[in-house]
Amino acid sequence: MTDTRPTADRPRRAWRNFYGRRHGKTLRDRQRDYLDRDLDALSPGPVDWDANPERRPLDLDARFGGREVWLEVGFGGGEHMVHQAAQNPGVGIIGCEPFINGVAMLLGKIRDAGVENVAVHPGDVRDLFDVLPEASIARAFLLYPDPWPKKKHHRRRFVTPEFLGPLHRVMRPGAVLRVATDIPDYVRQTLVEVPRAGFDWLAEGPADWRAPWGDWISTRYEQKALREGRVPHYLTFRRR
Repeated sequence: MTDTRPTADRPRRAWRNFYGRRHGKTLRDRQRDYLDRDLDALSPGPVDWDANPERRPLDLDARFGGREVWLEVGFGGGEHMVHQAAQNPGVGIIGCEPFINGVAMLLGKIRDAGVENVAVHPGDVRDLFDVLPEASIARAFLLYPDPWPKKKHHRRRFVTPEFLGPLHRVMRPGAVLRVATDIPDYVRQTLVEVPRAGFDWLAEGPADWRAPWGDWISTRYEQKALREGRVPHYLTFRRR
């Protein structure tokens, strides 16, 4: 059998694409300017295989001045990430998002808010997991991830061992993972797979999974869910 695992000569970019589209509507000139002028300076360090074929761990202490580090997987338009960065200046936040239009939206929000405690990886979170040091993440967010509604596509969801295993490795013992989704079957899969991966669900009662967190800012994906009559669910886990 052919070994298809990534190596320095055959990096993960040759793997099957687990994401949907990476581009949407044509970017505005202002958004292209954000990407051209701001994105490189916001890098968390050498993540891509071309820049880091040996997969050396990132120096997060140097990048964030010794701050505690949080991670948002799939930040969408970036409103939650920028809100958290503004509310928590003593924390460094890394956002990962392969959809380039979302990255451009985030960069505009970063400029407008003037936050400086952020880093952005515009690509596959699995490549980022490769180079994040073990037990380096104090909090992680997975907010309204792509539901991949067809059963044959469920393996592409984030709440599968391929993603949750590396996430567990890079999170500190006791670190908190927050998951928000409006898809009932995604809730079910999350409650099955995340505990299997080494996380404890922190719900104290039936109402907890429908109550947003105290520092929550409603995102455009949540607003869309509410307009279309779907019920958002908010799940909190702690890494064992």
